[in-house]
Parts: sequence; structure tokens; C-alpha cells
Amino acid sequence: MKDKVAVIGAGMMGSAIIKSLIKGGYNGQITAVDIQTQKIGELEKLGVKAGLDNCKAAAEADIIFVIVKPGDIEKVLKEINKETRDKIVISVAATVPLAFLHKQVPEAKIVRIMPNLGVMVQASYTAYCYGVNVTVEEKQKVQTLLNMMGLCDEVDEKYMDALTAVSGSGPGYMSIIIEALTYAGLKVGLPRNIAQKSAAQTMIGTAKLVIELNEDPAKIRDMTTTPGGTTIEAIYQIEQSQIRPAMIRAIEEATKKSVQI
Repeated sequence: MKDKVAVIGAGMMGSAIIKSLIKGGYNGQITAVDIQTQKIGELEKLGVKAGLDNCKAAAEADIIFVIVKPGDIEKVLKEINKETRDKIVISVAATVPLAFLHKQVPEAKIVRIMPNLGVMVQASYTAYCYGVNVTVEEKQKVQTLLNMMGLCDEVDEKYMDALTAVSGSGPGYMSIIIEALTYAGLKVGLPRNIAQKSAAQTMIGTAKLVIELNEDPAKIRDMTTTPGGTTIEAIYQIEQSQIRPAMIRAIEEATKKSVQI
């Protein structure tokens, strides 16, 4: 792809997306715009063009990522409205629906995405949905970009709030589990670096079994569980903690919060 990309909002998520595109071999021009010039300066070292003017960056781009807080998305889109005609505008603003985005930039080709923090290491799960006027060719371009960030799936927009709760916020939940495993390792005498690395890598390996081998999590659990062994003893203790209903309640509440926002 040779399309020019503008990223309006080069904060943590914006910078991570830019770096993923670069690592993924994107060979088009990328322009980053942010009010914090220090962040843009860091990206310039990677060959990214720096910008301070949202309208100018949008005017020069073919594909525009808008990565700002939900409360700021209306202002930014109205600002660049005249520069978005027939261009792909990708919103990363959580909870903001396609209809609202389209109202602000009616002549743009709107895409709504929900990545997660894994984009920093090209390991995001990104859910996305399109406005009605996005062509097949444009959809292919978007999918190519999102694949550079990790795994992605097109979904019906009605699932976006639930996916915000499950995967968008997911790294927060998984970090608690890794931290818990790390402290458990410390409790039984492991050095801190070994406890943390083994916990994190075990999570990565388990996720790969699910995704790459298309294994059911229950089967993976059963594969590691032998009669009278260590795994079944640990699982017995974990199940008594009611971790499953706690996780389900957490996701339900996070989904409700996404809808409310």
C-alpha cells in the first residue's frame, strides 16, 4: 500500500499503531499530529512526518486515523470535515457509534475499530465495523492495516460494547492474572524475574494453543490435568474462589458502562 496515512492523536495508542504499521512493513507516508510535540519528535526518528495542524494532515492523507478521547471526537471531526470527502476515516474512540461519526463527516468512509494495548507489540485483537458506503477495495485496505497490529475481525456494530469490555479492556484483566501468578511463584520460592517471565510466557503459550491450534480452553485444561496430580489440586483451589462468576460479572458491568458512556 502506498496510501498516505494521517494519525490525529499520537498518544500512547496512536504511537503504538504507528509503530505497528512501520514494523508491519507499511511503505506509505505516515503523518502524526499531536499537541505534545515530544511524542511527535520521537516518531520523527522512525521516519514519520510530524504535524501540528489536523486539517493540513487530513488534507494530505488518504486514510485518517482519529485517535482521541470519546469526548473530543466530535470537535476533531468537525474540524477536519472539509478534508475528509471520499477518504477513509478510522475512529478509535471507544463507545462512539458509526451513526454519530457519519453525522460529523458525512462524505467520509467511516470505520470504527476497537484495538487493545497489545497493539504496542503487534499482538492486538482488533474488532472493527464499517459504514455503509465503504467499498470492498477500501475494506481490504483497512484489513491490511489492522493485520499489521495483530489479529482482527469484522463484527456487527451491536457487539462493539461487549468487545470493548472483553478485549479492549482485556489486557487489564490479564495483567492481574499474571501478577497473581507471579506473587504465587514468589510465595513458593521462585526468584521474581523467573516467576514473572514464566507466568507471562505461560499465558502467551496457552493463548497460542487456543488460536493457532483452534483448541477449546477446556480441552487444554484437561490435557494438563492428571488424576491426583498438581494441576487438579490447583484447579480445585481456584474454582473455590469463584473466579468464573467474578469474571462474568466484571464483563457484564464493563459492557453496561460502555453502553452508558
